[in-house]
Amino acid sequence: MAQTNAVSIFKADGTTPELLTESYANLIDQVQKGAVSVRLKNTDISGNPASGSVVARRLESSLVKTYGTARTAGEGDKINNNGVTVNLDQRKEIVKEVNTFDVEQFGIPAMVDKQATSFSLSMTAHLDRAFFTEAEAKGTEVDLSGGANISAQIETLIQAVETVTNDNVDGVDRGLIALSLTPEVYGLLESYIDTLPNPAGVATPTFHGVEVYSNHRQTEDAIAMMKGAVAQPVAIVDFKTAEIPLSNETAMQLFFNYGTKAVMEDLIMYGTVVSEVSA
Repeated sequence: MAQTNAVSIFKADGTTPELLTESYANLIDQVQKGAVSVRLKNTDISGNPASGSVVARRLESSLVKTYGTARTAGEGDKINNNGVTVNLDQRKEIVKEVNTFDVEQFGIPAMVDKQATSFSLSMTAHLDRAFFTEAEAKGTEVDLSGGANISAQIETLIQAVETVTNDNVDGVDRGLIALSLTPEVYGLLESYIDTLPNPAGVATPTFHGVEVYSNHRQTEDAIAMMKGAVAQPVAIVDFKTAEIPLSNETAMQLFFNYGTKAVMEDLIMYGTVVSEVSA
């Protein structure tokens, strides 16, 4: 992935360009910290996103058989090719112009850093919405109206994922499931949510053993999915500044490609919470 050097910004030696690489790294870091989808998306990917496509793999259970079965048969079970091709067919850009006078007043380093923050926020929002739009489009709706309270309704949704049994899986451990709620529903459930430290020492909200996130970039009240059910590879093509010909303007530009695809549609469930029932 190419990185463009800064325009007219140099290190102390006066010749080595700098800043854009730093701003690029900060941009990536901010996207990773800000996007809920980054914590949930499929990371079992082979291939280079910069090439235009990757292969994402899904969870697949292995069969337990009596000792000696493979020796008698002369072979073990075949490993299924369960990869799903994800094309990075969404080509996006963020381009802003700034007058050179303003650049001179604020300073190029400060201006680039400010725009890197702005770009990362916009990119985070865009990727999150694309991720959850795909999850909602490919997931299965679960009727939650039978739950006596908000806790029971969300538990029903979790169990819908936990108990899936098919040719690929024989149930899903709760540690592999994530729960994404609109802020309103998260607020209703808040008194039931536990906060436990994860191995990195960072507090992670959980509900009945399942990671839970507040997310305003989804339309369904509650989504439960196996982590990795949706793949969203992203390739940032370039982040750079450029002088605009025949003008006193400078452009700050971010170009990125991405693709979003459900690779485990059977392990994505969503539902509408009946908030009128008592908690």
